[in-house]
Amino acid sequence: MLPAVDVRQAHKRYGSVHALDGVDLSVGQGEFFGLLGPNGAGKTTLINLLAGLAIPDGGQLSILGCDVVKQYRASRRLLGVVPQELVFDPFFSVRETLRLQSGYFGLRRNDAWIDEVMHHLDLTDKADTNMRRLSGGMKRRVLVAQALVHKPPVIVLDEPTAGVDVELRQSLWRFIRQLNRDGHTVLLTTHYLEEAEALCGRIAMLKQGRIVALDSTQNLLNSVAGFRVRLKLAGGLPAALLPQVIEQEDDGCLLALPSYQALEQVLAQLREASVAVHEMALQQADLEDVFLQVVGRA
Repeated sequence: MLPAVDVRQAHKRYGSVHALDGVDLSVGQGEFFGLLGPNGAGKTTLINLLAGLAIPDGGQLSILGCDVVKQYRASRRLLGVVPQELVFDPFFSVRETLRLQSGYFGLRRNDAWIDEVMHHLDLTDKADTNMRRLSGGMKRRVLVAQALVHKPPVIVLDEPTAGVDVELRQSLWRFIRQLNRDGHTVLLTTHYLEEAEALCGRIAMLKQGRIVALDSTQNLLNSVAGFRVRLKLAGGLPAALLPQVIEQEDDGCLLALPSYQALEQVLAQLREASVAVHEMALQQADLEDVFLQVVGRA
């Protein structure tokens, strides 16, 4: 089976900046895949290459076997991209915008699907509203609808929930999850790491144009040893425990511990110092911990 997205030794320079430095990446059909990294890591550059908005300086990129440079018409029909920036035409209503987008792909009788997309994104009551009159969150919904209007098998979401409300996030992810269950491949970039942890089966992390981690989400989580414990105390923390503090509060602290045996040692030291524990909560490592460890190490 052909990969949904195949990237081999992709290079892209902007002047002296090597935005992509030999990226190799393969995303299988039907995957929900996360692409993470700090600002300037190369995520949007990679998406621009896949979408044909930029030309690679080296390497090969393909969508379901179609080369994005040599077979650009076919590859773009297979891809739907939700850009990070809010880009819209101020002269059309929501429905007119989606009909126009359908026309770019030669779809003349697409109103049934447009109605379904608007319904899932809570845009139905805004169908005849001019784009200029929409809030930022509503404009973001229209961008998602535009990316889906031609039913692409591969969907790329570049920071789709940046600056939007909780309601949109929930409705958007319900719809995207359903599309993924129906067989659509989803490639997500986001700074909301809890979203990536909950949604993505595999994750690649970029830094300075290179992939520094690529594995299943669970394996990445398992790669971080230890856990955290948040304590509410009746007294001050013994000096011997101060090196383990990663967050200090008025009546407690957050400690990083390598194992459960270390937790018993902490409790023993608190008992010896006659410091009572009012509350204790254990926190397992999350994707933010993995990200900080992997990107920092890289």
